[in-house]
Amino acid sequence: MTEQQSDNQPGTASWPRGVSAITLFVDDLDLAKSFYQEVFGLPVVFEDADSAVFAFPNTLVNLLATGAAVELIEPAAVGGPHSGARAQFTVEVDDVDAACAELARRGVALLNGPMDRPWGIRTASFQDPSGHIWEIAK
Repeated sequence: MTEQQSDNQPGTASWPRGVSAITLFVDDLDLAKSFYQEVFGLPVVFEDADSAVFAFPNTLVNLLATGAAVELIEPAAVGGPHSGARAQFTVEVDDVDAACAELARRGVALLNGPMDRPWGIRTASFQDPSGHIWEIAK
């Protein structure tokens, strides 16, 4: 193995360079867009008839209408919002309890927490209208 290669970087030192965007498939784009604007307090940085993009620090989150997602991932199938959680996205915060209070003020119900985890962090989780799980952690 060369200096530029390692077990987690097959073939090139530039792979992976980071996660630049996450695309979430949503059944109701307007509802999802409103949720992300209200909960995270972020503006839409790009929008068209099928998507709305939010810029988190170092990562874009693209909300994509389920109908448009089919073309993006075919022949794979687009799962429904009630087929069970398949991912969790974690956002670091300075104070989990304060963030939970702010989420409650914005009308967001927690799935769990705030709680101290055995691995040394404090967390709480909530769900967006399309079933995606978000965790806040410190």
